[in-house]
Amino acid sequence: MKILIIEDEPKTGDYLRKGLVEAGFVVDLARDGLDGLHLALGGDYDLVVLDVMLPSLDGWGVLQTLRRAGHAMPVLFLTARDRVEDRVHGLELGADDYLVKPFAFSEFLARVRTLLRRGKAQEPEILRVADLEMDTIRRRVTRADVRITLTAKEFALLELLLRRQGQVLPRSLIASQVWDMNFDSDTNVIDVAVRRLRAKVDEPFEPKLIRTVRGMGYALEAPEQP
Repeated sequence: MKILIIEDEPKTGDYLRKGLVEAGFVVDLARDGLDGLHLALGGDYDLVVLDVMLPSLDGWGVLQTLRRAGHAMPVLFLTARDRVEDRVHGLELGADDYLVKPFAFSEFLARVRTLLRRGKAQEPEILRVADLEMDTIRRRVTRADVRITLTAKEFALLELLLRRQGQVLPRSLIASQVWDMNFDSDTNVIDVAVRRLRAKVDEPFEPKLIRTVRGMGYALEAPEQP
């Protein structure tokens, strides 16, 4: 599960990131409202932990922009603003929870896990496009009722493409979501992985579902019917 923290206080941000990483999460940290918004809009996060008082753009503005852009990932406000009016305002803007500083990390972690369980429950367990089907719970992939065996990375790559079907995914996004690494333009790891995935889910079948968008990335979608 991938979490974005938007927190400008260095000690608090580092403390949260360290604790969440130790709890088994992949964590990005932004120390500025605009930087955090850019990451949230471009990344595929399962949860955003958001301060209110931030440089460049406050937490209210970050949340409003996310919701107007159609992003429904859970958002947890973590802030020193403890007035009832602030809590109500945050929840009315679309926050899923509101925790006031100072806080106990055990309570923070419990709230994070609760929000992630809710978000997970809203995601479909069966993903389909054309005759390709993925059961994310049983970790089973079939195409035209033929069972396809994938490695863990191939499964994660295909799941990302299926959940974002129809969208062109840049190599940088695929690298961060599947390999949890920054994209190096000199490496061809993404292209090799897509080629191997194609050999299993596309080459033996028709129609072809994975397409390359030159200079941009990859997309998975069923071709339009004539």
